[in-house]
Amino acid sequence: MKFDFIILGATGMQGRIVARDLLETGYSVLLCGRDKPRVSHFLRVYKKRTGFKYIEATKISTIINAIKYSKSDIVINCIEGDWNYKIFKVCAKLGVNCMDLGSEIPVTKKQFSLNNIMKRKNIVGITGIGSVPGIGNIMLRYASEKFDKIENINLGFAWDSNMKEFVVPFSIESVLEEFTDRAPIVENKHFKYKNPLSNVNKRYHRYIGVEKELLVRHPEQYTFLHYFGKKGLKNIKFYAGFPEHSFEMILSLIKIGFASKKEINYFGTKIKPINFLTQMLKELNMPKGYTEKENLWVHITGTKNGKRKDIMVECLVPPLRGWESSGCNIDTGFPASILAQMIKKGVITEKGCFSPEIGVSPSIFFGELRKKKMRIYENGKIIN
Repeated sequence: MKFDFIILGATGMQGRIVARDLLETGYSVLLCGRDKPRVSHFLRVYKKRTGFKYIEATKISTIINAIKYSKSDIVINCIEGDWNYKIFKVCAKLGVNCMDLGSEIPVTKKQFSLNNIMKRKNIVGITGIGSVPGIGNIMLRYASEKFDKIENINLGFAWDSNMKEFVVPFSIESVLEEFTDRAPIVENKHFKYKNPLSNVNKRYHRYIGVEKELLVRHPEQYTFLHYFGKKGLKNIKFYAGFPEHSFEMILSLIKIGFASKKEINYFGTKIKPINFLTQMLKELNMPKGYTEKENLWVHITGTKNGKRKDIMVECLVPPLRGWESSGCNIDTGFPASILAQMIKKGVITEKGCFSPEIGVSPSIFFGELRKKKMRIYENGKIIN
């Protein structure tokens, strides 16, 4: 059987969102991961359009074999961790299109180094197509066309829930890293690094209210400067906003050592606290009736025709009926599904390796987001 898509990391939260959306749309999908029971529903309900292959990121041969087995030319990588470059490199060698949810800056740079080989193979490799990075990059692409010169970009996310209960974020490992790893900012076109927990403030977002937010590491600091440096871009900051109850829980986990990647001895077995926490939280159930909402935002300042210009572009993500158990993680999974379908349909004509600031039509992409009840605003006015 030839599958339309192959999803690596399909048993994780984002992988399951992408898989469900593609399957409900009518596509066939090969699901790949380590925890088959977490996708057993898909394999049962869509048994004529699904299959499963066990893969292990540390054993790249399992990924190569799965891609070849699928016969698909579109790989959607939802694996957590720093495997994105290796997977893009495999896809370049095999001559198949690929995409992922985003990498850290050093990995993104390595992925961009594959641009020429991917162009020669006439394939596309898009890194960072989720919420932010992803929707935010395309919002910037849209707004950038209204500026002659861009000077400053601030961006980020803020989210909240209807219950003050701690629910596992899309990736507890990534969130803990955001709280603890030094956050790069771009200041006068140069990178500087800040301690996230020493740079906490409060900001108001009309869909969320006032929340604590902190500077965090994100690939946009690199990709924005990469694509818009020639337009005069000097300063970039990325902010992550969390509701108070979640913010405090994350701080507590850090304080008691669960963010540590240093192995400890547990009765003869060496384990990393962060890995134990990740597995443990998989057993944490979402409270009945729990919902989330999110505000993704990009604020750009610069000039047009010699006059100062200021644009705020936002994506408001409400709870979506039937998808409540995914929380606001839908704004990461849905964009990956949308872009994969755009590649499948030939809508993406750019070849090579890039992030979504180029090669993706904002009007088409925003139109697909609207079908998912995600609305895009420009300075408070709906544009999709």
